[in-house]
Amino acid sequence: MLNYIIRRIVYIVFVFFIVSVIIFSLYKLSPADPVKMYTEGLQNEMRPADFERYQQEVRAFLGLDQPLVVQYFKWMGKMLVGDFGRSLLYRQPVVQVIKAPMSNTLMLNAITMLFVFIITIPLGITTAVKKGTIYDSSVQVVTILGLSLPSFIISLAAILIFSVLLGWLPIGGAYTPGFRGTGFALTLDKLKHMILPIGVMVFTSLGSLTRYIRATMIDALRMDYIRTARAKGLTEKVVIYSHAFRNSMIPFMTILISWFLSLFGGSIMIERIFNWNGMGNLYISSIMVFDYAVALTLSMFYVLIGLIGNLIIDIAYTFVDPRIRFS
Repeated sequence: MLNYIIRRIVYIVFVFFIVSVIIFSLYKLSPADPVKMYTEGLQNEMRPADFERYQQEVRAFLGLDQPLVVQYFKWMGKMLVGDFGRSLLYRQPVVQVIKAPMSNTLMLNAITMLFVFIITIPLGITTAVKKGTIYDSSVQVVTILGLSLPSFIISLAAILIFSVLLGWLPIGGAYTPGFRGTGFALTLDKLKHMILPIGVMVFTSLGSLTRYIRATMIDALRMDYIRTARAKGLTEKVVIYSHAFRNSMIPFMTILISWFLSLFGGSIMIERIFNWNGMGNLYISSIMVFDYAVALTLSMFYVLIGLIGNLIIDIAYTFVDPRIRFS
């Protein structure tokens, strides 16, 4: 197992390097000029010669006067030691810019994952056990809606119903502007703003996972070892949870990684719609204003999430199925 993990880490480093070269090159091919953005508004305040000299100084300060290969290795070298550059829009280090959005996004996705697992696993198991009943059909109808409707449609419908018509929840944002209150009141205010985005993310995630657990459970319940377990006199609860569900988890792990990665990608759209101060919203804003230091950092974060996520899922296989051994 240790040798396998070491090989996978080497693989992650190699892929990370290749992808970083591609992403860095794509951003550099953009026609936007960071120097013009950095010096915007100063042209009318300075003499043409001074302004041109200042632009050259800024270009040298940003390292844009050097060859592309040198720029890449300097950027990568700094990034590996935690220096992600300086945001042109916010005029401060990228680390400070992404600190709050990263915390908000991780919190949003962590709570969503918790609710998804709490809901989908029992739903998948019970619908498989009660296959063909009214309960099963009702759950299938609800989950297929979350699976088939785009997340932005569900988001707009949720805003219309719960914010505009009923007025129960705020339309967007991470907190009420100008809010004054105790720390507990501030936490409640933030939780209130999280209800809609989390609700939409959970609803859109129910369909695929619930139906997949249901399908794998139905297949597991048809196996001979299940009939043997029942013939031995084991209780139905033991048969379902200790035998059928444990074996159905093996194929379920296959879809889990794609769902995990799509959750972070999907939160980009959700954060934008609900104006949630997260990495997704910051990422889109950075691209729109050509703030490449922030955009590059967030792009590589999503790449790293994907690579590490695959490794974690592979290792998790050994806990789900003791027969699986990596060497």
